[in-house]
Order: sequence, then C-alpha cells, then structure tokens
Amino acid sequence: MGQPSVPPPPLAPSLQPQPGPTPGGGPTTGSGGGTKIRCAGCRLILTVAPGLMEFVCPTCQLPQMLPPELLPGNNLIPSTGNPNPSNPNPLPSLQAHGIDPTKIQLPCANCKSILNVPYGLARFNCPQCGVDLAVDVSTMNQFFPRSLPVEEVNEVAIDVEREEQEGGLAGETFMDYRPAKLSVGCPHPDPIVETSSLSAVQPPDPMYKLNIEKELETSNALSCLQIETLVYACQRHLQHLQNETRAGFFVGDGAGVGKGRTIAGLIWENWQHGRRKALWISVGSDLKFDARRDLDDVGATCVKVHALNKLPYSKLDSKSVGVSEGVVFLTYNSLIASSERGRSRMQQLVQWCGLSFDGLVIFDECHKAKNLVPEAGSRPTRTGEAVLEIQAKLPEARVIYCSATGASEPRNMGYMVRLGLWGPGTSFSDFREFLGALEKGGVGALELVAMDMKARGMFVCRTLSYKGAEFEVVEAPLDAKMTEMYKKAAEFWAELRVELLSANAILMEEKTNSSQLWRLYWAGHQRFFRHLCMSAKVPAVVELAKQALDKNKCVVIGLQSTGEARTEEAVSKHGLELDDFVSGPRELLLKFVEENYPLPEKPESLPEGEGKEIPRKRQSTTPGISLKGRVRKVAKWQPASGEETNEDTESGSDHESSESDDEFQICDICNGEGDRKQLIRCACCGQLVHPTCLDPPLIDIASEEWTCGLCKQKTDEYLRARHAYIEELTKRYEGAMERKKKILEIVQSLDLPNNPLDDIIDQLGGPDSVAEITGRRGMLVRSSCGKGVTYQARNTKDVSLEMINMHEKQLFMDGRKLVAIISEAGSAGVSLQADKRALNQRRRVHLTLELPWSADRAIQQFGRTHRSNQASAPEYRLLFTNLGGERRFASIVAKRLETLGALTQGDRRAGPSLSAYNYDSSYGKKALMLMYKGILEQESLPVVPPGCLLEKPETIQEFISKAKAALVSVGIVRDSSLGSGKESGKPSGHIVDSDMHDVGRFLNRLLGLPPEIQNRVFELFSSILDLVIQNVRTEGNLDSGIVDIKANIIELQKKPKTVYVDHVSGASTVLFTFTLDRGITWEFASTLLDEKRKGGIASANDGFYESKRTWLGRSHFLLAYESSIPGTCKIVRPTSGEAIREMTLAELKSKYKKIPTLEKARCGWVDEYEVSSRQCMHGPNCKLGHYCTVGRRIQEVNVLGGLILPIWREIEDALSKQARQSYKRIRVVRIETTTENQRIVGLLIPNAAVEPVLQDLAWVDDVDD
Repeated sequence: MGQPSVPPPPLAPSLQPQPGPTPGGGPTTGSGGGTKIRCAGCRLILTVAPGLMEFVCPTCQLPQMLPPELLPGNNLIPSTGNPNPSNPNPLPSLQAHGIDPTKIQLPCANCKSILNVPYGLARFNCPQCGVDLAVDVSTMNQFFPRSLPVEEVNEVAIDVEREEQEGGLAGETFMDYRPAKLSVGCPHPDPIVETSSLSAVQPPDPMYKLNIEKELETSNALSCLQIETLVYACQRHLQHLQNETRAGFFVGDGAGVGKGRTIAGLIWENWQHGRRKALWISVGSDLKFDARRDLDDVGATCVKVHALNKLPYSKLDSKSVGVSEGVVFLTYNSLIASSERGRSRMQQLVQWCGLSFDGLVIFDECHKAKNLVPEAGSRPTRTGEAVLEIQAKLPEARVIYCSATGASEPRNMGYMVRLGLWGPGTSFSDFREFLGALEKGGVGALELVAMDMKARGMFVCRTLSYKGAEFEVVEAPLDAKMTEMYKKAAEFWAELRVELLSANAILMEEKTNSSQLWRLYWAGHQRFFRHLCMSAKVPAVVELAKQALDKNKCVVIGLQSTGEARTEEAVSKHGLELDDFVSGPRELLLKFVEENYPLPEKPESLPEGEGKEIPRKRQSTTPGISLKGRVRKVAKWQPASGEETNEDTESGSDHESSESDDEFQICDICNGEGDRKQLIRCACCGQLVHPTCLDPPLIDIASEEWTCGLCKQKTDEYLRARHAYIEELTKRYEGAMERKKKILEIVQSLDLPNNPLDDIIDQLGGPDSVAEITGRRGMLVRSSCGKGVTYQARNTKDVSLEMINMHEKQLFMDGRKLVAIISEAGSAGVSLQADKRALNQRRRVHLTLELPWSADRAIQQFGRTHRSNQASAPEYRLLFTNLGGERRFASIVAKRLETLGALTQGDRRAGPSLSAYNYDSSYGKKALMLMYKGILEQESLPVVPPGCLLEKPETIQEFISKAKAALVSVGIVRDSSLGSGKESGKPSGHIVDSDMHDVGRFLNRLLGLPPEIQNRVFELFSSILDLVIQNVRTEGNLDSGIVDIKANIIELQKKPKTVYVDHVSGASTVLFTFTLDRGITWEFASTLLDEKRKGGIASANDGFYESKRTWLGRSHFLLAYESSIPGTCKIVRPTSGEAIREMTLAELKSKYKKIPTLEKARCGWVDEYEVSSRQCMHGPNCKLGHYCTVGRRIQEVNVLGGLILPIWREIEDALSKQARQSYKRIRVVRIETTTENQRIVGLLIPNAAVEPVLQDLAWVDDVDD
C-alpha cells in the first residue's frame, strides 16, 4: 500500500463520541464530517477527512487505507457533506450508542474498549476486562482533535451529580422506642432507643394472646417492650419454614434492656401451655444463679433450674438423676463435652427432650456459636457445629437466638437456620449464596437484613439510650523516651531477623522447621509491639484516671491481655521476690530466642579408649577379612544341598570351630604354620604373625593390644580427622551459642517497659486502691519499703480464688475502691454501672487501654459500664498511640463495629464512631497494591509521599529507597539484594501476590518499623486510600450505606403499590412514589446570607457566585459561606439546596466569580430556580431524557419498602440492566414526608428501572398510604 501523492492533512485521534468499533466495524461521523476508524497499528480512533482513502497514522506512522466497505461508492460511508452526489439519500449522522456526554471517552489500553471516564478520575478499572488503568494527564492532548473543538462538558452538572450521589445530611441515628402495636405493660425503667432505620419499619400485627398477660400487668415484672418481645416470639413460633422446621426468633436487645428476664418470661409462658422442658445455653455456669433470679422475678418460682455440669452423663429422666421437667442450664462448652466412656452431652440432651420436643431451646449470648462458616483456610468451630446439630435433631423446638452482638458480621449468622433467610422458598438456596449477596451488596445490604427481619416479625433490637454517654478517641503520642525505646526495639527485631536468616541458612538439613520458626517469629513480633503500644499509653491512662478521680468520678480501665504467662515464667525462673515488675516484652523476647534460635546439633567428644575401640570397629566392618585369620578354608566349606556330612558347619558352636582351627594357624609374614598361642593378631585387620617375624621383634605384649604398622597409621589419620571434625563442629556450636548468648544479653540490656497492668495498679495506689477483675491467679506487689516487688496470690484466706472477682467488684460498687481494671476473662456478666442501688454512684469513665480484637467483644466490654438503672451514663475514652501501625487493631474492631451496627441495629452509625480507622476494606486493599507498586517503582506513586516535594524529585526517590528498605526489614519485600551499576546501593526484591492485598499483614508488620518511617509509610497508605475512595465516589460507586433523601417538600405522589406478600409472616413489599422539591427560593437564600451578616459570623468570601463558564448559553449560580473547617465553604444551590460536600475556597474561586450586585444575583437565581423545575442541568436535549434528575429541582423518586430479601434476585437483575453505572448498585435510602412525617426506608429504584422491576413482580393490591 503506497502513500498518497498529496500529503494528507494532519490527523489526530478524535475524542468525539464514538462506539469504539471493532477493526473494520461500523464507522461513525466526526463533527467535522470525517469518518472515524480504528488504526490498524496503535488501535487509536482516527478521524479520516471526507474523500481520503490512504493516510498515515500520526501516532504510530503506519501507512494504511480505508477498509473495502468504506471505500467511495459504498453506502456505509456516512458524511454530512454528501461527497457522493450519486447517492441522494446519505445516511444521517448518528450519535454513538452508549456515550455519556458528561464524561470523556478513552480507549482501554488492554481490550481497546471505548470507556466513559468522568473528568478528574485518575485511576479506575476497565469494566470489560478488569485491568487497572491510569489516566496520564501529560498525554491527554493526543486524544483531542487538533483541528476540531472539544465538546463542552458541564462541569457544574458533574459536581451536582457527585453531590447527589453522596445523599443528604444524616438524620438522627437513634429514635425513642415504644411498642408500635401493643399497649400492654408498664414503661421500661430506663430510656430505650431504636435506630432510626429500624424505627421506620413496622412489625406485623400482633395476633398472639399471652396466657400470663394479666399476671404480668398485676406484678409489673416485665415492661411493655419485654412483653412485646414475648408476643412476637410466641407468634413466630407458631409458624413453620418451607423445610418444615419451626421458625425461630432473634432477640438482639442491647445490654441493660433485660434479655434475661425476657427469656424467663418466655419459659413461664410456655410452661402455662404444658411445655415443661426447656434448654438454656449460655456462656458461664455461674449465670445459672442469674437465671434463677429472673425466673423468680416473673413469678416462675415453681420452675426448677438444673445445672448440667453438676449432673452425670446418664439419662436425665432416670430415677437416679430425677430431672423430669424444668430448665436444664448448660454452657456452650458443655454442649460439646463427652465422658470418658464416649457418651456425649448432646446425646443426653436429645434423649431427654425427645424427637417430638416442641419446648424452648434458648441460645443465650449466641455470638459464641460464630465461625460456623469461617474464612477460607479455617475450620468451623465445634461450638458452631454443635449449635447447628441440636437444631437439626430437634426440628420442632422453639428456638430463641439471644445476643446483643449475635451477628458481628454476616458470616457469623450461619447458625441462625431457623430465621428462614435462606433455603427453600427464599431467594438464596443456601447460606453461602446469601452471604455472597450480602457481601456484594455492601453495607446497604447488611442494613436491609435487620429491617427485613423486623418486618417479618422475627427480630427485635432495642438498646439503652446512649444519651449522655460520651465517646472520644484519645490519641496518646509517644514521648521522647518511649520513641527512642520503640526505635531501638524495632532495630533489634530487624537485626534479629537477619541473624535468624543467617543461622537458619547454615542448617540446610533442618529446613523443615524453617516455616515454624517464622510463624513464631512474626507472632512474637506482633505480640511484642502490641505490648509496647499498650505500655506507651500507660502514662495517658494514669493521667486521665487521676483527672477523673479529681472530678469526683470513678474509673474503669478495659484491657484484653494481663501478661500473666510472662509473669509466671519470670517468677518460676527467678523466685517470688524480684527487683522490679516484669517486663512482658522482654520476657517474650527472651523466651522466643531461648527456645527458637537455630542451633546446630551439639557434637559428642571422643570418649576415652575410643582409639582402642576404633580398630575393632574397623575390623568388624571391613569386608573380606576373616575374623578367624588365615586358616584352612576347607574346614569351613559348606556341603551342597542334600549332601550329608559329619563335620560341624560354621553355624555351629564358635568355640568348637575355634578349637578346630587352632592346629593350623598361618603367619602372614613367614607363611609358616604354628601354634595359635605362638601368634599375635592385629586388633584392626586381624592378621596373625609371629612376634619374632616383626621388625623389630616384639616381646611381652598381649595379642589383643597389638596393631600392625599399616593399621596404626590409618587409625592415627582417622583419629586426627575425627578430632578435627569434632573440633570444627564444637567451634561452630560454641559460636552459635555465643551469638545466642550475646542476643540474650542485648535483650536484657534493652530498655523495655514493665507489664502495663502491674504498672497502672502501682501508679494508681496499688491493690488497696484498685479493684482487679481479671482472670489471673497472682500479681506482683511493691514491697512496703519501696524496693523490689513480691509475687502473691490475688485471693486471701477469707476469699476464695473463684469468688475474688465478685469480691473486688463489690468493693468497687461500694466505693471502697474507685478504680477497676477489667479483662475479658474476668468481667463476663459483671455490672459496673453507676447503679442507683449501689453506694458508689459516681459517673464512670471507661478507658480502653487495649481495644478488643472483635466488635462483639468491644460491645460486651462497653456494656459493663452502660446498663439499666444507672444514675449517669459513662464516658468512653478509646486510646490510640500516634503510631500508624497500631491502627491495625483499631481497623479490625472498626470494621466489625461498622458491620455489627448495620446487622443488629439496622444502621452502621449506631456503634461508636471508629469508621475512620477501617482500613481493611476493598478500598484499602486497592490502595495497598498501588502503594507497593509505587515503592517497588513498577508504577509511579499516585500521590506525593509525605515530607516530599513534587518539584524536588530527589526527595521522592529518597523516600522510596527508605520505604523499600523498611519493607525489606519487616519481610514484606522478599529476595532483596543491593543493585549494581545505575541501581548501585538500591535494594531490590519483590512482594508475593498474596501480600499485595493483605492489609492486615501490612499493618501488623508496620508495627515493627521505627516511628518516623512507620508514620510516613502509613501516611502514604492513608493518602492513597483517600484518593481511591474519592475516585470511587466520583464514579458513583461508593458504598455509603443508608442515605437520607432531603428536600424542602416531600410528598407521597400516589397510592403505594403492593408488589409482594410473604406467605409465612404476611409482610409485604410496597412501591412508594414521592415527589420532591429540593429547590431554595431567592427569599430563603438572601435571608440566610443576611442572618449570617447580622450575626457577625460572615466573612469576605460569603455571597452569591456565578459560574465563570456558560453551558448552552446559561450560567449556574450558588450561595457560598465559610464553614467551620478553615479554607472550605458551604454550598447552597437554587436547584438542589445545601450540599453535603464542602467546597474549598481555591475550587470556588477557580470555577465561580462573585456577583457584585444583589439584583444580578436575584435574576440569575430565580431564572435557574424556574428552569430546573422542567429540565436537568444537561439541557432539554439530555440523552437520558426525562429519566435524568441531575440538578432537577422537582423530582420523582421511587422507593421499594418493606420486605426486600425475598425478591432480592428480581431487583438485582433489573438494576444490572441499567445504562448508568450509578444506577446498577443497590442503594438503601431513608425518606420522610414533610406533611405527614411518614418515614420509609427501602431501596431506591431509578425511574428507568421501575418498569423492569414491576414486570418481574405481579402487582398484588393497592394499599392505603
């Protein structure tokens, strides 16, 4: 193909809307009349001028021509200029299908698909092939045609669409609770609340009539909300699931609402119906006394409670045991227990109940049964399997799940099979499918589960009001001493790792233990720095505690680990009296090095007499040498098989054989025969010689001590080599021992902190002032003279070890001790609130020195000080250091608290605000991968590292080198070595694929870095994470959970339509259509500005602004006033009201200009206000037509409320077919009418998706609004 004779005009890839045709596919027409085709070389889209057949790609310089179907004369060439006069009817210029005019069209570098990319988006994944793409701004100009103007994009419309995707302002998280459809019973003694999301869901009508209702009204033993639980639980138990098992009920009330007394009421109600057997499974056997108290409180004094751990394994209803009815109280540990004879408690309970058992099975604190469906690579817990098994064996049992933290994440709901959320008759065939849908749907889907369960009458979740309780995250920065201590400890661990690598490399034959060594190393590494972080917070804890005591408050300090194991090891090693408190980190390090340092096998030295033994050993192992010497072999000849002989064979007596050889012994020197007694034998080779034949002759030497000259020479050589080998092994072993000894000495010399628990008790006045409620048996107490400490048991002669925690708790509640330290092991079920019945009613200040590993444990710990009947709500202080690595622990709990609030309370904002610390998410994994690739210099970093300047690239390169060396030191970058040539001095290496997305491992290992580089690396990770989340928000794919729809006027447009009815509960799914007016009138906006000016809080930047650019001949207007955050402004638009997103002053001034006169502002504001009632911001020719709502003041919003899970699949399928990406994801919204205050929570259905949803669901009936 030759080049054209006349050079073609300069061509460039076009950025006009185009469908991204396949090579030779359908062409499109450029705005200048040219034809768009894909280059055969670089695959970019080119605009070929009309009439041109041959051309050269300006990018890759490849000469080429139009494909045959596009040559002149072919009707497929669309051209606005109609260059072919023979064709009087040219094809009209068509807009490419699927083009979003608000976005820029770019080709994917991998699959070449044309993508709609939002302006300003730097990184994203291709929706076709999934490859990670980055927009290089420096090369963007090649995508714009040089001869054609770029199509204008309405930037304000993009901003408004982004603001609308973020939703409205968050409403109140909690609402005061009262039973919606019952009026039986007295009010609860304390304020009870429910999340606003759950409060918008109405439970089914109560149809069950309690037998004990009159008795409860008389005694007031149960409050109205506890009676409500009884009614709905008993009503639910009358229903059966599709698999013919009886439906179960979930009591998710928080601490202090009175779950125990509610359970007692359920037992008493079932007792009245003749169901005289019940199983009550809980976490501790001592809670049996609480069960007895609760039953007595509701009037069930005749119901006996039998502790299973006190009963034998024989039949419970036998004459010897005599348990024919009542409540069998057991723990989850008992449920999986068995006797030595193989009889299990499970068999015993099932036999006692019987297969037709229809009484109560209560799983109290049912979060103990979690991990039935664990993460990949883990095994289900025996407890979870046992809970599932007993439900399967008792299909008619009335099951109650009871826990404030029953589902800290959806995976932990696997044992709740009686709720009917998955299985036959549902949208999910099994639990894994249900779990997959929830994880795919994000936080919004999790929030739907709680609301769905309430709507079907299987779930209640109320909690004590947190009004008055304070949550505060307190940062405890490291002081100079602790910073230096931490730095030296981090350096030591890095050096220890290098030492272990060297020591382990020598022991090639023991590589089988290498993986075990590194597992122990990294486990110890994590525990060590966790202890160090705890110790770093001790000064802050002590200071906060003393401040609280000075303000006439009392203190509760929560932690998880007591360091008892390290203390007991030190005491067993050094005795009961020590110079100072034990340092947990030091003892941990000493134990690790002592037990796990790789040592070669200790060589055994040659024993005395080894030189004499060696010749005999050599003789016995040398083939071809007869132990008998040179004798006549015919005497030992074996006859052939079957031949008879009278001679003794060699297998006969050695003594007889030797005697027969004595007569014919031959000298190996002279070959003369002689008497055996006249010859001497070499102790090594066994040859026989006459002493006189030797040179010089030997006289007076025992035969067994003589060695011939050749053998003696060989023996001496062997012994010398053996000694040298043993010396080398000994030297190697002693060298390793010496290195180990030096390491232990270094550990001893390190300045490391004491055990935090002992340190806090000591600084707050000792055991006489601090109540310790933990699981440890003994403690270290400072001597009265102030020198040294002594180990002593926690209990005394008057108080047993089993009762010591209850004794300490009583001292605290009586006010004799004003500080209490609690651990998980010792505080289960303990109430430490400011009880109105207790002497100590001071306000509690709850300090979390160490955050629990899981959200359910965190909630349980918080519940120790926030319970019913309290004089004041507690203050919670959650302490973190300023170390980036410690956020690992906060990250885990923040993630659990977020999902826990979503699942069990229907609102992820219901828990303490720790979501800012949730790094272990899909966004965090992506940010981590981008950071790793940047540090390994596989890609450029998406943000400027902390402490670096973009105009000084050497600072960025220096940081990358330091960060890479840091990651090498903690084992994330592997197979590292120093480069040569241009890369001289730079560490190289790689990161394994499994580590590229492992945020947990990154945060764990980060702890082992010195504070300075640790914080810089973490700040880089955090900055990239912010960028990733911002990009996701720009794309409209951010999972923000429940979003509040706000407007000035919200009205129900028409009668709601029922689209589905659940056959079990009778609950329904209803489609609501609302009309919204979001606009702000000129009068309201001007009044708002006047009030700020009159109040003296206005700034020079406050006022009305007009966009600098115009679109379709129109400008856009807004009101801006400075917010509480310096450098940012609140934005109010005439079309959509106040935006959540606060705009920076720099962005405001770059896009808008301040309007000098109010009259001009009024005219523009009123005009945009009026126009926005009829059209969106894209103008009258918007590609989405009336479905587009961007910047439209008056909107129609469709919300699907009520039951969602049963029709999940139909909704998911309908949304997946939507054109806009933001319409495809499930969004949970909350909307409240302004006239009647009717609140609806449900799924937002885009207007374009309403018809597809209704086509899949038959309308059932109209319902009243």
